[in-house]
Amino acid sequence: MIKRILRYTLYLLCGFIDFILVYATLAVTLPYIRTSGRQTTAEKNITIYVQSNGVHTDFVLPVKTAQRNWNEWLHCSDFKQADTSFRYVSIGWGDKGFFIATPTWADLKASTVFNAAFGLSSTAMHVTYRRSAPHTGASCKRLVLSEEQYERLLNYITGSFRETKKGFLLVDHPGYTGFDRFYEAKGTYSLLKTCNVWTGQGLEVTGLRTGIWTPFAYGVLQNLN
Repeated sequence: MIKRILRYTLYLLCGFIDFILVYATLAVTLPYIRTSGRQTTAEKNITIYVQSNGVHTDFVLPVKTAQRNWNEWLHCSDFKQADTSFRYVSIGWGDKGFFIATPTWADLKASTVFNAAFGLSSTAMHVTYRRSAPHTGASCKRLVLSEEQYERLLNYITGSFRETKKGFLLVDHPGYTGFDRFYEAKGTYSLLKTCNVWTGQGLEVTGLRTGIWTPFAYGVLQNLN
């Protein structure tokens, strides 16, 4: 009986190690295989950004354009310190439990990582109002889109929010600062569908070339040079 248990335990351990090795290999290689993208001859006049904190990526969008005034969707009155003078808004998708339970890396718990990795938690949109555009560099890339491309991106992002007839659903959490809040989101986070995969899919929908699978932040940013 003990030998059988040990044998099954060894099989499970070997299977887990094999999974990690395959996952790591695909996570490193697939971002270098790029989607075909869509060519456009339309004028590109809308500037957005893709920003990373080293682990997570967000879209940084202008608050007001001809296509969208985010103040009408993400009401400044729901943010303690934001107002209509803020020019940009940062939006990202991710695991709700991870977002709320991990304001700093010191707060990270193994249970939070486990629940996020295996889709055991719900998801949320993290929204942050910004006074100005972010500085570009290794962790932040500037993109210029046509109106058609931007419209596709807006539809993708908006479609990730859970909403009712009254609008997007706020999470009962004050946020990390007076400039950010969380909203309920659609979809399930997992090792296969991470926050960075969500960003990569948004870029693909927009028509930009990106890695065919981008579970990590570097895989998103490397194709935006």
